[in-house]
Amino acid sequence: MRLELTRRYALAASHRLHSPHFDEAENERIYGKCNNPYGHGHNYIVEVTVTGKVDPSTGMIAHLDDLDGYVAREIIEPFDHMYLNKDVEAFRDRVPTTENVCVEIFARLRRFPGAKLVRIRLEETGRNSFEYAGQRDGDEDD
Repeated sequence: MRLELTRRYALAASHRLHSPHFDEAENERIYGKCNNPYGHGHNYIVEVTVTGKVDPSTGMIAHLDDLDGYVAREIIEPFDHMYLNKDVEAFRDRVPTTENVCVEIFARLRRFPGAKLVRIRLEETGRNSFEYAGQRDGDEDD
């Protein structure tokens, strides 16, 4: 039997989509209004899905308090109400697209000791969401 647990979290952060590898015109062409020099923000929804054996004594895959605490330390505290480009080390040299944020969140949560991380789903807007399940055999690098 395979069960998955998905837990939802909210965070607010701002970013600017801008690459130092492109000139101003190319950045504006590629990223459009998201290249605003003052940045812009989102109210993100992060869905964390884990799996594991059901503990016969608790009937749970993972203790929710453990998962919540881990996500708070690894994701909410470092990302919430931050300017991703400057405040999160991983994005000082990498464009903080939602795709890249999703991959970074996965990397930070993959070591959760209470269960196996299956995937991350990151909702940027009501129209845009991204899912990442880590590198699989035959896939290119993360």
